Amino acid sequence: MKLTLRVWRQRGADAPGHMASYEVDGISEDMSFLEMLDTLNEDLILRGEDPVAFDHDCREGICGACSLVINGDAHGPERTTTCQLHMRSFDDGDTIDVEPWRAAAFPVVKDLVVDRGSFDRIIQAGGYITAPTGAAPEAHATAVPKADADFAFEHAECIGCGACVAACPNGSAMLFTSAKVNHLNVLPQGSPERETRVLDMVARMDEEGFGGCTLTGECATACPKGIPLPSIAAMNKEWLRAVRKGPR
Repeated sequence: MKLTLRVWRQRGADAPGHMASYEVDGISEDMSFLEMLDTLNEDLILRGEDPVAFDHDCREGICGACSLVINGDAHGPERTTTCQLHMRSFDDGDTIDVEPWRAAAFPVVKDLVVDRGSFDRIIQAGGYITAPTGAAPEAHATAVPKADADFAFEHAECIGCGACVAACPNGSAMLFTSAKVNHLNVLPQGSPERETRVLDMVARMDEEGFGGCTLTGECATACPKGIPLPSIAAMNKEWLRAVRKGPR
């Protein structure tokens, strides 16, 4: 395959950015999108040019680091992570636009790399449980209804990639925050911090500069792990419950 790539290049957070065009040839349809970018960077290095900076880690669809907007879609045309997107999703001769996440709370570090530390700070604000340390308890020691366990596991699948923010026209982090709140609040282990967790995490989300949620649903559509849109409603219910209980 021969492709034309239009890639966002930006030397730093305060530097102006632009789209740069590159031709790549000999691309196999079995390559992942990141392997294709590796091929581009090898060519740039051989030509003495600065390679394109992009985030990646596990390349197994687990870590959420591979945050790219491809032809206007978070992670590209398939509902998966960028590292699991293969070039068979494109045609020979295609022109592909590659950009970083676009959100005020995700400032560009360089080229396609953005700082998603705001997600870490939301988790730090309340994403923990009070539990005794030591050996792991028996699996059946704390009874959890199956419906609650399924709900918790569904939300625990969130990998914090930020696709929900990149896809949202408002740059909202409600889907991410709701996933982190819900998967702990529904379990008995998360009960002691139930009220403080949702209040602190939502407050931190607002402090980080994420936009407001208008339930357009683009977040759930873009989520590679399928976190459902009703997750937001469940978190709103938790937040109202905590507010009604009064001062902590």
